[in-house]
Amino acid sequence: MKRGWTRFWLSVSGISLIAAIAAPPGWPQSGNALRHNNELRLAGLLPGRTAIAKAEILLGKASKRDSYNQSAIWKKCDGQELIVDLDGKGIVQQIRAVKNAGEQSNPDCSRPESGASKWATGAGLRIGHTTSRVLQLYGQPDSRSPSTKDGQRLELLYYAFDWAGPDVPQVMEVLCTVEKDGKPGRVVEITLAASSL
Repeated sequence: MKRGWTRFWLSVSGISLIAAIAAPPGWPQSGNALRHNNELRLAGLLPGRTAIAKAEILLGKASKRDSYNQSAIWKKCDGQELIVDLDGKGIVQQIRAVKNAGEQSNPDCSRPESGASKWATGAGLRIGHTTSRVLQLYGQPDSRSPSTKDGQRLELLYYAFDWAGPDVPQVMEVLCTVEKDGKPGRVVEITLAASSL
């Protein structure tokens, strides 16, 4: 190998090493190059960190709270629900955005709802987005498997974010409809859970 080539390869190796060390937090360091992002939030809430009082400041008063203070539900008039599970101290542990299959939109659905526009992940994933959008934002899931809910055939995309460190939620599950007749699969449920679950 010529002397100039040796210097070139050393430079490329050095740049690669610096890029690996200086990668932004949340980006995989090795072996997971297809993964684009981890996820910290759903509907502005951070599992394991956000208190129910802060959730109600961000999203408005919950439509329903159980008597044991273990869960709260917000509802949109188009049939979507945001469900949070709480620990004994009122800290959000799991967040689930759901589109109920059989539910029809309310004709009075023209009024804006408090906090409803925030029902997306930190990367912008929402109910109704295509399966390909999930893959664009988060890369290939750790597992992909068939699922069903209320008799509807679905596909479950499972992401484990343990590679991103202990300070982030560890699991995200995205349920999508199955591609059919050339129509893309669409997101019907997003769940983000704290590492303690």
